[in-house]
Amino acid sequence: MIKKSILLLCLVCSLLPAMGQIRGNNIVVTVTPDHKDWNYKVGEKAQFVVNVLRSGTLIDNAVVDYEAGPEMYPDVSKKNVTLKDGTMKWTGTMKTPGFYRLKVTAHVGGKSYVGMCTAGFSPEQLQPATKCPADFDAFWEKVLNEARKNALDPHLTLLPDRCTETVNVYEVSFVNDRPQGRIYGILCRPVKPGKYPALLRVPGAGSRPYGGDVWTASQGAVVLEIGIHGIPVTMEQKVYDNLNHGAFEGYWETNLDQPEKNYYKRVVAGAVRAVDYIASLPEWNGKDIGVTGASQGGFLSLAVAALDKRITFMAAVHDAMCDYEIALQQRACGWPHYFYQQKNPDMRKVEGARYYDGINFARRVACPSFFTFGYNDEVVPPSSSWSVYNVVKAPKTISLYQMTGHYWYQEQWDEWENWLLQQMGIKN
Repeated sequence: MIKKSILLLCLVCSLLPAMGQIRGNNIVVTVTPDHKDWNYKVGEKAQFVVNVLRSGTLIDNAVVDYEAGPEMYPDVSKKNVTLKDGTMKWTGTMKTPGFYRLKVTAHVGGKSYVGMCTAGFSPEQLQPATKCPADFDAFWEKVLNEARKNALDPHLTLLPDRCTETVNVYEVSFVNDRPQGRIYGILCRPVKPGKYPALLRVPGAGSRPYGGDVWTASQGAVVLEIGIHGIPVTMEQKVYDNLNHGAFEGYWETNLDQPEKNYYKRVVAGAVRAVDYIASLPEWNGKDIGVTGASQGGFLSLAVAALDKRITFMAAVHDAMCDYEIALQQRACGWPHYFYQQKNPDMRKVEGARYYDGINFARRVACPSFFTFGYNDEVVPPSSSWSVYNVVKAPKTISLYQMTGHYWYQEQWDEWENWLLQQMGIKN
């Protein structure tokens, strides 16, 4: 009896990995352009083919909704269209540089399935609308000078359960822009004594716990991953969930019309102070230090690279918070889309936002830079990411993964990481 019980337990355990795997959907909506790179010249016609598939074959009489037109401003919308053979064709074009999106939602078995394709029309010609305040540089110089009047006063706590044979992991905090205001993060550094290149990782929007970048540190780098809200980054997830729906809800809109009181003033200052902290570490080699992040972290990467000339490389992934002002021309604007669909925006907010627009930082980036993003991003429009790339004058690399939205593929992550390692001299 005992043997049978043991055998049954072993059988159940062996099946567990197979029982818990759900991957993708059997029903898929594909929207495919006739140019492999999804790019067209202004005035060209993009031909799209839509297929609604089950098990890789077309579904007869598929019912779909679709919208088409410039991103964020579709000018065609149809509901409950029956595709007799499960397929349709569509043609779109643009008379000016920008992006044209066809988005299709199929309704099958009481569920909805979405597919889209966003075609670029001469995106290399896109230019932002954001204006730069005359005192932009003076404003940020004053912010940083005031912050640096405070000693860093770093606190370092070893996290033994996160350490490995080759990497020590710590929770760290240091003073930001005022004596009682701190920045918290996770520092990972090699156990082996030596001098190493360094990397600052800056976060996307919201708040969450952080684990630290142990893998990159294991390759031979000092890596600091920071939060932005002045709270510890090792608490339980539910604490951050409560904050995201409470005290931090909509923080990106705080005092938009008052640059001196904008929430991001201390955020940007804290990110630059993180460079000060890294530069104070005896393990840093004194020459190689980069910054990277995605979404809000893409904006912060641009800001840090622009404001701190010690930064030797920068990588921004689907960079948010760029070119808000272009919404006043009824064109796609960067997250958080402050002025989207506003006919009469408060001009004090428009002017205040210019101090915190990634475009104005991108114009000042002087180090080698890497950009990657997708065309199907509905949070950060590809037009704003292209505009950022186009205004950067420093040596730069762009890698497009057109089908991605506000996320990345494994190959995209690998390319991003490899570029960072190359800049640090860790990988050829």
